[in-house]
Amino acid sequence: MNALAPEVLRTAAEARRPLRILTFLHSFEPGGVERVALRLHAAWRAQGQDSRLVMGRTAGAMKREWPGLEPEVLGSERIPSAHWETLWMIIHLPRAIRRIRPDVLFCAGNSYTVVAVAMRLLLGKACPPVVAKISNDLTRSDLPAPARPFYRLWLRIQGRMLTRLVGMAPPMREEIGTLMRADEARIAVIDDPSLAEADIQRLTAARDTAKAAPRGPGRRFLAIGRLAAQKNFGLLIDAFSRMAGPDDRLAIIGEGSARRALEAQIARLGLGDKVRMPGHVSPLDAELAGADALVLSSEYEGVPAVVAEALAAGLPVVSTRCSVSMDDMLGGGRFGLLVPVGDAAALAQAMQDIAKLKFDETVARDQSRRFTVEIASHRYLALMEGLARA
Repeated sequence: MNALAPEVLRTAAEARRPLRILTFLHSFEPGGVERVALRLHAAWRAQGQDSRLVMGRTAGAMKREWPGLEPEVLGSERIPSAHWETLWMIIHLPRAIRRIRPDVLFCAGNSYTVVAVAMRLLLGKACPPVVAKISNDLTRSDLPAPARPFYRLWLRIQGRMLTRLVGMAPPMREEIGTLMRADEARIAVIDDPSLAEADIQRLTAARDTAKAAPRGPGRRFLAIGRLAAQKNFGLLIDAFSRMAGPDDRLAIIGEGSARRALEAQIARLGLGDKVRMPGHVSPLDAELAGADALVLSSEYEGVPAVVAEALAAGLPVVSTRCSVSMDDMLGGGRFGLLVPVGDAAALAQAMQDIAKLKFDETVARDQSRRFTVEIASHRYLALMEGLARA
C-alpha cells in the first residue's frame, strides 16, 4: 500500500487537533464584555478545545469569580498599564500570537476592535482570522455631530479588516451590514451568552425564596452597570425623583468614575434615604430576587447582559431604546417597556406603569434561555472551525 502524502497526513492531524482559540482581554475589571468572554473561554476549555486567554494585567474584582483561570500576562505586571491598556496590548500581543499560533483570534467586543485591526495591520498574512463580537449599538446617536463622520469611517475600516462579525441578536445583522459595509457572508448572529442554564435555575430559586419572605411596602427598582456616562444613571435618578412614593427605593449596583457626581445629585434631590449605591456586587442573585423591576437608562448598549439576567430572575424591564435589539429582547413588549433615550419624563412614567404590565415569569425565563453559553459556545465553535479549515 502506498504511503499517504505528507500534505494528507498534515490535514488529517489538523482535523483531529483541538481548535486553538486566543481570547485577549485587558483585565478582570468588571464589565459585560469581559464576563461573557471569560464564560465562553471556560466553556471552550470544558469542551476540550485549546482555548488560550491572554491579558494585559490580572487585576480586577472578577478574578474571584474565575479562580481556575490562569491567563498569560502580556509584558510585566510590575509596569502600571491601566491608563494605556489598549496601547500596551497592541505592543505586546503580536509576540504572543506568533508564539501561540492560534487558529482564530476572538475579539470580545467593540472596545477591543482597535486591537484586532492593529493585529491585522502589524502581522499581515501571519495574523489568524479574527472573529469579532459586536457588543454595542453601532448607531451611536449620542456622539457629537462633528465626530460622527470619523466614527462611520472607523466602522467601515473594521468591516473591511475583521474576518467575521458577530451580532448578538437578529436585529443587529442589518445594522452591521449597513454601517460596517460588510457583506452577508461575513456576518453571523449568535445570541449573547450572558447566562448559563445553572444561573437560570439559581436565579429562579432565589426569586422563589424572596417571594416567600415578608417585605415592607413600596416598590424596589434595580439598575446595574458601570457608573459611567454611557449608562446615564443621572437620568435614572432624575426619573426616580419624579415618580417615587415615600416607600419606594432604588439600588444602583456598580462602580466607576461618575460616582461622586451621582452622589451629589442624590443629595441635591433629597434622595439619600431612598437611593443606595453599594458598588460592585457579586453575585447579583439577592439584588435581582428582591427587586420589582430592572431599569436601564443607557445612552447606547448592544445586548445588555443584565436584561437577560433580569428575565431569568423573573423581573420585568424598563429601558431606553438604547439598542436596535432591545425590542427583540423584550419580546415586543411582553417583558418590559421602552422609552426614548434621554427622556426623564417618559422613563418616570414607564417606571410608574411597569406594575401594570401583563408579565409571565415562566415565559420570560424561556426567553432568557436564548442567551445561554450552552448554546452560544457551540455556535461560535462551528463558526471558528469553518474559518480554521478555510
